[in-house]
Amino acid sequence: MTDKIKLGFAILLVVAGIVGFYMLSEHALVLRVLTVMAGVGLATSVAWFTAPGRRFFTFGKEAWSETKKVVWPTRKETLQTTGVVFLMVVVIAIFLWVVDASLMWAVKLLMGQGD
Repeated sequence: MTDKIKLGFAILLVVAGIVGFYMLSEHALVLRVLTVMAGVGLATSVAWFTAPGRRFFTFGKEAWSETKKVVWPTRKETLQTTGVVFLMVVVIAIFLWVVDASLMWAVKLLMGQGD
């Protein structure tokens, strides 16, 4: 029950930061953005003390460590893959155009409007 109250309070802090952003519309943008950041920061610190919050932060940490294990393609591999994708798009587009034109010709022929 206390976790739900804490999470509700955290949501209220985020909402308060957003409301503060709009209420300070005549002030500098830096101050407005700092208001939102303060609301999110306080909400994060409140959420940290809940069981779901700790599980979420643990999940985020594990996800970040998993991204470090990914073998990202080189620039050359990326360009080659992109080229193959573009080539296949063109080939399939031409194929679909030929099928569409053939079906249109066949329908016109069947309806007696063909040449």
